[in-house]
Amino acid sequence: MTKTTAVVVRYTLGALAGIGALLLRDALTPFFGENNPYHTAWLAVVFSAWYCGVGPAITSVAIVSVGIWYWFVPPFHSFAAKGDSGLSGLLGFLVFSAVIIAFGESTRRSFSNREKADGDLRKAREELEQRVKERTAALEQRTAEVVEKATLLDLANDGIFIKTAPGKISYWNRGAERLYGWTAGEAIGKAASELLQTRFPAPHEQIERLETWQGELSHLTRDGRRITVASRWTMLRDEQGNPSGWMEINTDITDRKSAEEAARRLSGRILTLQDDERRRIARELHDSLGQYLAALKMRLDMLALSKEEPQLISDAIGIVEQCIKETRTISHLLHPPLLDEAGFGSAARWYVEGFSQRSGIKVSLFLPPAPRRLPREVEIALFRVLQEGLTNVHRHSASTSVEIRVSLSNEQVQMEIQDYGQGISPSTLALLLDGGIRASVGVAGMRERARELGGSLQIKSAPTGTLVTLILPLTDSAEKYTILKNDIARS
Repeated sequence: MTKTTAVVVRYTLGALAGIGALLLRDALTPFFGENNPYHTAWLAVVFSAWYCGVGPAITSVAIVSVGIWYWFVPPFHSFAAKGDSGLSGLLGFLVFSAVIIAFGESTRRSFSNREKADGDLRKAREELEQRVKERTAALEQRTAEVVEKATLLDLANDGIFIKTAPGKISYWNRGAERLYGWTAGEAIGKAASELLQTRFPAPHEQIERLETWQGELSHLTRDGRRITVASRWTMLRDEQGNPSGWMEINTDITDRKSAEEAARRLSGRILTLQDDERRRIARELHDSLGQYLAALKMRLDMLALSKEEPQLISDAIGIVEQCIKETRTISHLLHPPLLDEAGFGSAARWYVEGFSQRSGIKVSLFLPPAPRRLPREVEIALFRVLQEGLTNVHRHSASTSVEIRVSLSNEQVQMEIQDYGQGISPSTLALLLDGGIRASVGVAGMRERARELGGSLQIKSAPTGTLVTLILPLTDSAEKYTILKNDIARS
C-alpha cells in the first residue's frame, strides 16, 4: 500500500466513523429522546483519534458536530441558532474532542514509536543472528581448514614449527616431535634458539631481518645429539602487515652431510694414493725399463764400433734413444723428480717449458722472487693444478698465450692461470661450479685437492678468456696432510 492510499483510507475511515455515529444516534433516539445528542459521537472521536490520526479525527468531529447540530439539537433539521444550551453543548463536545484527539495522537504515536522500535529491534536481532550464523559458519570453516592443515603438517616428515616475534614457539608439529624428541606441550612457549641450542651460519639478528631465508643450521636434540638440518624460514605478518613471527621448516640432513664428508675424505685419499702410485710408476719406469733401455743402447754402441751394418745399427740406436727419451718424459710427467728434489718452482719451470714446446702456446710464468720450499702436499697440489689447468687451456680454450702468476705470503700461497681464449659458456661454468655429474673430472680433482688442504679453487670466465685461481693456506696444511696419511695407513 502506497503512502497516498494509506492517507485516503484513514480519512475515509474517519468520515465513516462520524457518519456511523450519527446513524447510531438516530437509531437510539427512541431511547434517548432529545437528551444527550453526543453520546454516540464519542465513539467516532475515540476511534478516529486512536486508529486514524489527527486529520481523520478532526474530519470525523466536524461531520459529527454538523450532523448533531442539524438533526439532534432543537430546532431540528435546521442550522439556525440553537440557544445557549445547544452552543455550550457543542463547545464542550469540541473541547473534549480536542483533548481526546490530542491524547489519542500521543498514545498512537507512542505505540507507533514502540512498534517501530520493536521492529527495529527485531530487524537488528535478525541481522545480528544472521551475522552470528555467518561468522559461526566462517569460523567453523576456518577451524576445519586449520585442523586439516595441522593434520597435513603432522603428516610431514619435516620438523615444522611457528615462532612468535620474540622467538617463542607457538606451534610444534609431530614431525618436530620425531626429529627433536620434545613433545608439543614441552616445546610450546619456549625460545626456539635456546631449546635447540641453534648454531647459526650468520648473526641471528641479520637472518630475522630477511623476508625469507634458507640455509643449514646445527641443532641439539633432546637426547643430546647434534644434528644438521636444511632450514627454510618464512616471515609471518599480521593484518596490518607488521611482522608477527616466522614459520620454520627443518629437514634432517645429518646422514647426507656425513656421507658427503666421507666422500670428500675418500676422494682426497684416492688423490693421495694416485700421487703415490704415480711416483712409484715413475720410479719403476726410471729404475727398471729405463735401465734396460740404457743397457741396450750401450750394447748397440759397442756393436756399431764393429763396423757391421752401420746404418741398421744407427737406426736401432736412434729408436732406443727415442724410447729412453719418451720413458723419461712419461716418468717426469707422472711425477717429476724436480718436485721432490728442488721444489715446485723448478718443477713448474721445467713443465711449462716442455708444455710450450709441445703445444705451441706461449706460457709466461711469474714466481716469487725468493721462493722457499713449501709443505710437500702443497707443492704436489700446486703442480697438479698447474698440469690440469694448462691441459684444459690446450684442449678447450684455443688461446695462444697463458700467464701463470704465483704469489706467496706467510699464511697462504696463491696461483692464477689466465688464458685469453674463447672462455667457458655460462651454463657449462655453472655446471662446473655446482659440481654436477657432467662436470669435468679434472676440475673436480682440482677442487678436491684445494678442499682437502683447506683452500679454495675459483673459476671466472668471459668471452675474452678464463681465470683459474687456487688459494692454499700454509698454516694447517701439514696437520691436514698428517691426518690424511694416518687415515690411509689405517685403511
